[in-house]
Amino acid sequence: MRKVAAEVVGLLTDGMDHTDPVVSRLFPDIYPDKPEDSSEFRLYTEGDLMTAKIDQAGAILAALPDEGEGEVRLDGEAAEAWLRAINDARLAMGTRLDIQADTDLAEELDDAVLEDPGSSRVFQLSVYAYLGYLQESLLNALPEIK
Repeated sequence: MRKVAAEVVGLLTDGMDHTDPVVSRLFPDIYPDKPEDSSEFRLYTEGDLMTAKIDQAGAILAALPDEGEGEVRLDGEAAEAWLRAINDARLAMGTRLDIQADTDLAEELDDAVLEDPGSSRVFQLSVYAYLGYLQESLLNALPEIK
């Protein structure tokens, strides 16, 4: 989790490149048919949105133990920040891995394992699947946390 959150922060702080498909996914054009309107909207909203995304990833980093294993307890506000940060991470990873709405993740992972079990794609798909599990678990726990 620490690495995933740190990578999201890095993506957002290392000179965002709007031609990067991940940045485009995290900051989509609100008016795709009107570039001038999209540019103006971005001018007024992107800074705050970027700060919020960095803060959400920072909430994950702040809640995790400094080293090794440990227990993490979240209140409702922190759980919601985690959910938003996990969503951003999944959007970024899904874009890089070319995951589509109709992608069967289990099948994709099985194919990647058959092709090369030690590949970075297997690892990345596994992390993506884990983040989905974590996201679902947090969503299910959220009513109990609040």
